[in-house]
Amino acid sequence: MNRFTRYASIRRRHIPGAMNRMEEAFAEQLELRKKAGEIRDYQFEAVKLRLAKATFYTCDFMAVGEHITFYEVKGFKEDDAMVKIKVAARLFPWFEFILVTRDRQGWKHTKIEPN
Repeated sequence: MNRFTRYASIRRRHIPGAMNRMEEAFAEQLELRKKAGEIRDYQFEAVKLRLAKATFYTCDFMAVGEHITFYEVKGFKEDDAMVKIKVAARLFPWFEFILVTRDRQGWKHTKIEPN
């Protein structure tokens, strides 16, 4: 094993309340939408939803416009995060849940349906 493969699987641990670079970039997008009047406001990690007795989902961003939208910003898809956002969409169908990714063409928004 060389020095590169040894550390390839190490991932930075999330620090609650601290944005990573991709979340910071998406916050800039939300700020532009706020200034344009598309949304009233947004907050980072503002809401923690209970999914089961000891299971919670904390969305990355909550945006308030005509309705409340929760945005989950992911550089890559994690199985546990995908399960949680799908369960949240099913348990809380009156909110909109959007998975946000980014590639060379720009931001991609995928609505999570509550099915």
